[in-house]
Order: sequence, then structure tokens, then C-alpha cells
Amino acid sequence: MNCKQAQTLVAAYADGEVDALRGYSIKKHLLGCAGCAARHESVLALGARIRAEVPYFAASPALHARVRATVGAVRASVPPQSRPTGDRWRWLTGGVLAGCAASVFAWMLGTTVLAWRANEDFAVAAVAAHVRATLSDHLIEVASSDRHTVKPWLSARLDYSPPVQDLANEGFTLIGGRLDYLDRRPVATLVYLHRKHTIDVFVRPETSRAPTSALRTVRGFNAARASGPSMDWLAVSDAEPAVLSAFVQRLAREDISQ
Repeated sequence: MNCKQAQTLVAAYADGEVDALRGYSIKKHLLGCAGCAARHESVLALGARIRAEVPYFAASPALHARVRATVGAVRASVPPQSRPTGDRWRWLTGGVLAGCAASVFAWMLGTTVLAWRANEDFAVAAVAAHVRATLSDHLIEVASSDRHTVKPWLSARLDYSPPVQDLANEGFTLIGGRLDYLDRRPVATLVYLHRKHTIDVFVRPETSRAPTSALRTVRGFNAARASGPSMDWLAVSDAEPAVLSAFVQRLAREDISQ
């Protein structure tokens, strides 16, 4: 068995969806091919991570019935002459295709859920950073309402340039900024004042399109998120949820190079 043949069967082999003969051939190939062996280990690691971190939901009887009905309808729609005639070939190809499809679906589901979880954890970390900065009286490292002062200060300390806006005419006054370390990397934090509420806005390059909570409450603080063309925006404050959500969406709409 060569690498090209093995690559189409590694996922199915990891799921135990190949027959004994093919399984022996793949196993022998993996012992002598570091690249395919690494791919096999990656599939196994992904499966283990999915089992550990992705919630398990048992399918209801109604779902079982709908799946069986759908499969039956598809089989009935396939012309008889297009179906494989050999029982053994049908079993082999069906097993391989089912294994590949299951692996691809598991990878897609696992990647989405893990990305969602990472974004949710970022919101929790952002709230913790807001509380820590407030209690330590370290909300601001560069104090200015001029975005032409705040933006260069942040850009010089980051590997990206965060958009900075002053929306004082809309009731949100820029009072400065600081650096925070979240998700193991430095993140720009813009600090605004709305009435008597301090708002921290964490700005970072967009990392995922996975669905995340647009608004949630963590430890009594509201965290509102929005995505712009190039940046993720997360605002944390004790301001009203609707006000905070509208504000961060306003910032995201103006997410342009300045």
C-alpha cells in the first residue's frame, strides 16, 4: 500500500471501519511511513478530544425514525442498475465511505465546538481582566481622548493595529487604553466612559467564525461581542445590556483602517 492509497483510508482505519485485510495493510504501511503515521495519530487525538470536550446527546426515537425514513427514501431513488452487485464490495465500500463521512463530520463538529468554547472562555477571561484592572486602579496605561495618541501607543506594542474611535458625541467618551494578556497573547483594551460606567473594549484580530454568544453575563458584568470586517470586539461593563450591545455593534460597523 502506498501513501496515496493509505491517505483515503486512514480516517476509516482509525474508526475501525475497514476489513481485516485492509487493516493489516494500513497498519504495515503506518509502521514504515512517518507522514501517514502522523496523520493517523492526529485523527486519533482529534477523536479523543471530541469525546472529552464535546457534549454527548442521545438521539431520540423520533430522530432515529426520521433518519431511517430518509435513508430508505434515498435507497429507493437509486436506479437498480447503478447499485453494486457484489455483496462483499457493497460491504467494503459502504464501510469505508461511512467511516470517512463519520470522521469528516466529527472533525467539523469538533472544530466548531472547540472554537466556540475558546471564544466563550475569552469572554470569561476578559471580565476577569476588567475586574482586576478596576480593583488595582490600573485601568489606563495611556490616558487620552485623542485616538491619534491611543492608537499609535497600542500599535507599537502589538503585532496588529487596532481601530480606535472616540464616540463622545454619542455618549461614549474615549479616556485611554491599556494592554491585557488574554488567551496567551497581548490584546488591545480601549477604555470608554458612558455616564458613570467604565467600559473596557477588548479588540483583537478575528480568530474564528464559530457562533458565539453576542451577549452574556459573567460575575455580574455584561459582556457584549460583535465582529467587524477585520477585528473581534468584546465590551465588558456594568452598563445596561442593551446599551453595551448597541455600543459594541457600533464600533464593529466602523471597523476600518484609520
